[in-house]
Amino acid sequence: MAIARGEYKVGPDEPKVWFSSIESFAKILSESNRELLRVIAETKPQSLNELAERTGRAKSNLSRTLKTMERHGLVRFEKGKGRALVPRTPYTDVVLDLSLRASRVRRRTLVPA
Repeated sequence: MAIARGEYKVGPDEPKVWFSSIESFAKILSESNRELLRVIAETKPQSLNELAERTGRAKSNLSRTLKTMERHGLVRFEKGKGRALVPRTPYTDVVLDLSLRASRVRRRTLVPA
């Protein structure tokens, strides 16, 4: 909140993405979403259609999930052939820094791929 109020400036080596609650962190990094990130990282699909085929998930559901992950910095999209969007995972690990004295997640650290 100090960042939002302008009271604290994030350093270059500090996390850039924050979650407002443990629940939002857990929802975005559910077991099925972690599996999705693993498939993207390991197989490097060239389109959402290809990812849908590899995961057995509907393209419309994948698109919504990936857009949410993109907002949190867990996925980025590159331009593929034609109008294809190519999903990529820019990180290999996610680290949660959780205070037992506070009721919210303080930060998430991402490790570049």
